[in-house]
Amino acid sequence: MKDFAISDDPAVQRQLDRLGELPLPTDKIGLETIETLLERLGNPQRALPPVFHVAGTNGKGSTCAFLRAMLEADGKRVHVHTKPHLVRYNERIRIGGELVSDAMLASLLEEVFDVAGDLPASFFEITTAAMFLAFHREPADACVIEVGLGGRFDATNVLESPAACGIAALGVDHADWLLQEDPTAPPPHPPLVRITFEKAGIARNGSPLVTQSYPPEVEQRIAESAAAAGAVLAMRGRDWFAETSPDGITYRDTRGELALPLPTLPGAHQADNAALAVAMLRHQDAVPVSDEALAAGIRAATWPARLQTLRPGPLTELAGERPVLLDGGHNEDAAGALARHLATLGAPVDAIIGMIKTKDARAFLRVIAPHVRSLTAVPVSGHDGVEPEEMAAMAREVRLTAEAALELTAAVEAQAGRSGTLLIAGSLYLAGEVLRLNREWPQ
Repeated sequence: MKDFAISDDPAVQRQLDRLGELPLPTDKIGLETIETLLERLGNPQRALPPVFHVAGTNGKGSTCAFLRAMLEADGKRVHVHTKPHLVRYNERIRIGGELVSDAMLASLLEEVFDVAGDLPASFFEITTAAMFLAFHREPADACVIEVGLGGRFDATNVLESPAACGIAALGVDHADWLLQEDPTAPPPHPPLVRITFEKAGIARNGSPLVTQSYPPEVEQRIAESAAAAGAVLAMRGRDWFAETSPDGITYRDTRGELALPLPTLPGAHQADNAALAVAMLRHQDAVPVSDEALAAGIRAATWPARLQTLRPGPLTELAGERPVLLDGGHNEDAAGALARHLATLGAPVDAIIGMIKTKDARAFLRVIAPHVRSLTAVPVSGHDGVEPEEMAAMAREVRLTAEAALELTAAVEAQAGRSGTLLIAGSLYLAGEVLRLNREWPQ
């Protein structure tokens, strides 16, 4: 699960090499190390602009993109922290609308490493501390911070009074980390309920906790976590409502009703992510945002590698005239959103899929199989991926015509001349490789 990165800047690469040498936590992730590290740095996380903190299994990155776009549409200067990066580490830290510069990134990481000293800090603690330092030192009107893993013990979860916390769609992912035995967790529950407990750990006393609608047992777990933390719960279907039609989104809460546009981001699920962002902004008072800015932000939001149609470039040229669709979804729920979109295309879809071994490739393939004509399995360069031959065999189990390829560009070139859409999916790491090869770097 180590998130490797490379940079053309030697100073940045020196720090990224240091990050790559850090061990991953082998036991349950905790907050003691990040708290000690931040104390040595002067606790920058306690003096940030108002923060919007977003957790979830799927959709949290898109929700952050909508929050950023809405706040910027209202003229606000916004810092944003998302993860993982796709091509360059700089994508994780956005300062006032711009990716962090190489010079600032190298300096921040070096400073945190120097202060960490003998602390057993991980990749996650070092990089989170660097982000907090940047957001503390650079003026802004708001910060949007995405949770990395889980919530309760994520390194970002040292925030004391966020303007609002949000939980996007929930599903079972990162089970090897989030379902570990833990005496501080409640008694055993179905996996989704236990994961919900981890995600709801971002709840804070006095801060709004804004959620989507979920199965009853999940909503009960969230309500219990919110009550224990003293958070102000605002749950979809109870405290706020959003209905989507071909004409737009009808949003309603105690402040009134809004007629909002549909997102330009493709996929029906993006309307839900946009609605969550609206609800987070409407249930807090720290940062005022006009109704007009909410609508403008829904139209303006972009988010790479989520049902992204690639531009002409070196990789897409290999596919001939075929449109190439890129999606980084990598679990069963993300496969469902992808399948629903593929069903609307009205044309054959051939898929190139690569997945890492910690993901449930069988479940992913089972969901997309009815919407795919053929599948080519590829490795995920630089990561411990499912072997292409093994994935091709899994695809045949769900009655997909499948083959294996040893290299991504060869797989794309082999699809030239066929009709319909070419889909590349299954991993954000693979998506990053695609964008790099196509020279389509996220900005």
